[in-house]
Amino acid sequence: MIWPRAVQDRVKSGHDRELVQAYPYRSACPSTVWGDLTEGATEQIYLAGYTNYFFWLEQPAFVDTLRRKIDAGCRVRFLLGDPDGEVTRQREMVEDVALTVSTRVRITLEHLERLNAAGRAEARFSSHEDAVNHVSLSVFRFDQQALVTPHLARLVGHDSPLLHLRRQGDGGMFDRFAEHAEELWSRGAPVSA
Repeated sequence: MIWPRAVQDRVKSGHDRELVQAYPYRSACPSTVWGDLTEGATEQIYLAGYTNYFFWLEQPAFVDTLRRKIDAGCRVRFLLGDPDGEVTRQREMVEDVALTVSTRVRITLEHLERLNAAGRAEARFSSHEDAVNHVSLSVFRFDQQALVTPHLARLVGHDSPLLHLRRQGDGGMFDRFAEHAEELWSRGAPVSA
């Protein structure tokens, strides 16, 4: 045996190599991780959370940061839930919190209006058929890294777990989540200004 069992148990050698970090709560992931991933992205930032509202609260001058990224040639996309959709209403009843899902989506829409003064960020609502799949899983992609939140029943996003993934090759966890988010995007409807 080349490697002792103790080393094999600690060294990632399979698809788990893509797992950078796991957090029991999305809110346990330091805001610096989100900021570093945003700053480091050069090709694309794809925020496919149902509301994406926390970015505006937790990332200083996020509109300016995204505008700068767009100016440098980075593609920026937002996939949102429909604030007037049935899945949104159902999720609001499940969560039963004062800051409703539709309000959180509208916070993002308000910030997107400011960002889109230059008109270059892309935004879509997930299709009604896909909304239940979207509300249950958030994928935030920054080039070849992603932060993924599988939403647990009755919990708001910040109370659900989070996985930090870095793409290592074809067909791994990163690709599977990225493909899921792209499929939702392909059937989404453009957000009209």
